[in-house]
Amino acid sequence: MSQIIKESIENSINYSHYSRLMQKLVSNNYSTGAEVTEANINYTMLNERRMKRWDKKLVISDQQQHIISELDIKVIWLVITESWCGDAAHVIPVMNKVAELNSNIDLRIVLRDDNDELMNRFLTNGGKSIPKLIMLDAESFEVISTYGPRPSAVTALVEDYKKEHGMLSSEFKEDLQRWYNKDKGKTAVADLIKLLEKQTTSFSV
Repeated sequence: MSQIIKESIENSINYSHYSRLMQKLVSNNYSTGAEVTEANINYTMLNERRMKRWDKKLVISDQQQHIISELDIKVIWLVITESWCGDAAHVIPVMNKVAELNSNIDLRIVLRDDNDELMNRFLTNGGKSIPKLIMLDAESFEVISTYGPRPSAVTALVEDYKKEHGMLSSEFKEDLQRWYNKDKGKTAVADLIKLLEKQTTSFSV
């Protein structure tokens, strides 16, 4: 496991590099992933716009910024994703904003289909769901925790819908996008703060 994680980190990129990759994919009418379909190309275009919007509009309160800044251990947030993933376009910019508030958090990004061994060790209910954040000790590369593929409130909505209908419909996926826009990243920020709070005793609300 540790060797797989080390190799994944070595092959990872930072958020700035990932944003440039998204721009390049859009310019070249392309997508990441094992299957480059017209649908995935279109999703990539949509997601690049979504990421830009969140980069500009996401707001983290002063209180939340203080809590995030209190983390005093060095960690790596290794995130598995693909350009076409709609959830990732909403969640990864939030991860980046949180990571920017504390130099102890090193956000690194890898592509799912290029890191199959890593993905297979962090499945969600047996599936290769993304984005998946793996929180690691920066020195030992020990897995501390995981997060994803969706914010907690969305996870509950998806699970309830699947129980009733089986597959997620296109209409439901559109409803999810509206949820993200209405939520404005607040749930993901709160989830990530909870993830950090477990790692230090110096947090204060």
